[in-house]
Amino acid sequence: MATQNSQTAHPKYRLDIDGLRAVAIVSVVVFHAFPEWLEGGFIGVDIFFVISGYLISLILFKSLDGEFFSFSLFYARRIRRIFPALLLVLASCLALGWFALLVDEYMQLGKHVMGGVGFVSNFVLWRESGYFDNSAETKILLHLWSLGIEEQFYIIWPLLLWLAYRCKCNLLVVTATCTVVSFGLNLQGAGQNSVANFYSPQTRFWELQCGSLLAWFSLYGQEVGGKLRYALKDRWRLAALFKEGESCGKSLSNLCSFLGSLLLAYGFWRINKNTDFPGIWAAIPILGAVLIILAGPDAWINKRILSNRLAVWIGLISFPLYLWHWPLLSFARIVEGETPSRNVRVAAVALSIVLAWLTYRFIERPVRSGNRNGWKVALLTTLMLIVGFAGYFIYDRDGLKSRSGIVQMDSINAQFVGPGWKFMKNDTCLSKYPLVDVEKYGWWFCMASSQEKPTLLLLGNSFANHLYPGLALNDDLKHHSVLSIGACDPAWVEMSDPVSELSTLPCSGHRQFEQQELINNIVLKEKSIRYAIIDGIPINMKEGYIKRLQRRVDFLEKNGVNVILFSPHVRMDYDIKNCYARPLKESKRDCQISAENYMKIMKYFNWLVDEIRQTNPKILAFNQNSTFCNERGCQFKLPVMPAFRDEYFHLSEFASKLVAKEFAGWAKAEAPDILVP
Repeated sequence: MATQNSQTAHPKYRLDIDGLRAVAIVSVVVFHAFPEWLEGGFIGVDIFFVISGYLISLILFKSLDGEFFSFSLFYARRIRRIFPALLLVLASCLALGWFALLVDEYMQLGKHVMGGVGFVSNFVLWRESGYFDNSAETKILLHLWSLGIEEQFYIIWPLLLWLAYRCKCNLLVVTATCTVVSFGLNLQGAGQNSVANFYSPQTRFWELQCGSLLAWFSLYGQEVGGKLRYALKDRWRLAALFKEGESCGKSLSNLCSFLGSLLLAYGFWRINKNTDFPGIWAAIPILGAVLIILAGPDAWINKRILSNRLAVWIGLISFPLYLWHWPLLSFARIVEGETPSRNVRVAAVALSIVLAWLTYRFIERPVRSGNRNGWKVALLTTLMLIVGFAGYFIYDRDGLKSRSGIVQMDSINAQFVGPGWKFMKNDTCLSKYPLVDVEKYGWWFCMASSQEKPTLLLLGNSFANHLYPGLALNDDLKHHSVLSIGACDPAWVEMSDPVSELSTLPCSGHRQFEQQELINNIVLKEKSIRYAIIDGIPINMKEGYIKRLQRRVDFLEKNGVNVILFSPHVRMDYDIKNCYARPLKESKRDCQISAENYMKIMKYFNWLVDEIRQTNPKILAFNQNSTFCNERGCQFKLPVMPAFRDEYFHLSEFASKLVAKEFAGWAKAEAPDILVP
């Protein structure tokens, strides 16, 4: 009996809602494959949120109203709906990753598979975000963040509604209150922490709950409309606005659909990746989707456009298409080492459509229909746990270094590390200089080779820190106590300076001044610094930069510190991993660039040094690019090891040691005192 009633609670099928799904998925796929074509295409996810909140809440309200709601039946439906396609995609990514991914990439995929299985991908991605985080395009399961939001809603919302119903609370008031609170948290978070606002469920639930409000009015709005009509003594059929499947009058219905479509079109055109999203901007696609669903299936746009056969077909495969398209594009980006060509992206999208249809036709539909539902749920749950364990195993075993085609690259893979860098895993710096706030400043921005007073200071952004392993381990320099402080622009900053000068990651807010306070205290109190190496000078300076850099040099020299400027290092225009063969692809890159870029940087650096020497003639300058470059060009395989450890072109440990060796040789002629204990 419960099963029969639960079928009754299932919302009446509407072709136009599948058509709206098609609009959402097409916009997302186009944005991911060709972002320049549709900069606001990512709001398709927000359209999905409204649809999901609407349909799920219809089921919940009907079930509770009919007193035949069952948690087990509800979640069994969710499992049969979501698990089949998700299982296939996760398992396929792990299989393809075995052959295509390097150790660090496969390790991250294992972690993201665990997040996908546990429906917490949004939290995993939230925790990963930061300065050394790899780019979004190389995160194969990045798109599962939205599925995590939805599943968290499916866990919390039914329980909350059930409790409210049992306590005889007004479900409309509960729904409206949750919507307003979540929307308020979204507005509060806008402009403060964009990453948290994007991934946090409490700042996203309002989007699904707008669909829940629409579901309530679809079911019970006739009663509200009737009371309002009676109170106004008006014959206008206001109640029809809220009656599911019933026309609200052709003109009003068409107006709702037309306005909703205009809002979506405006959102696709006006919103882009630079918009503070979600924030207030998310109200545009949310309201647009609500109006289109509210208009009903008989509105002209809904009936003629959204209900056409092609739109409905795309809508039916929208879920597996969403799951397939991003991994294919991401794998292509990783293997190519750069944004794939247009033909490759077109092929990836075409393949994702084919795979989505096959998944829907031969996996989704058979699992969702037929009998033996209990057996299906048990099997799907077991398989999901197995895939999750496989992800954990890969992550726990550091990306399975023993894979054929990978094992011989062990020493190379060891260079591709970020904030887990072994030289940053010590608390010497923090214990010696406790004014560094671990939470605010970041433990990986401060490194010290010993507890003794520092004699050699590395100063600048993270490009100063990447010199640390080479200088700290160099035999000619081992008598120095090396202190590296690499977070912010090395030039002097005052509180009156423009905020825009301080806004580059990871140096934002007051972190610039915290670094300056730390440097001032070390130089003035310790009085032991003999040499300061400044690295991280920007290639494109902002107005007034030279004066700020001169202030820094003045401060150091007046306190007896010899200053050495390191040239900005030459960088590549593609990920260095693409210089090495993968199991599925031989590298076509030689890791070389022409001398043009090198000469341009050195011309700028020589000019900068000349400008600084007009006021500070004792300053020294070292060309760190001489390790990689000469008049014929630059080589970044040294000889077979990578010069960089990440896509942001921080030096690898191997390259850092080579630069230090080159620097020690230069110092024998230009700064011999630095080599004297």
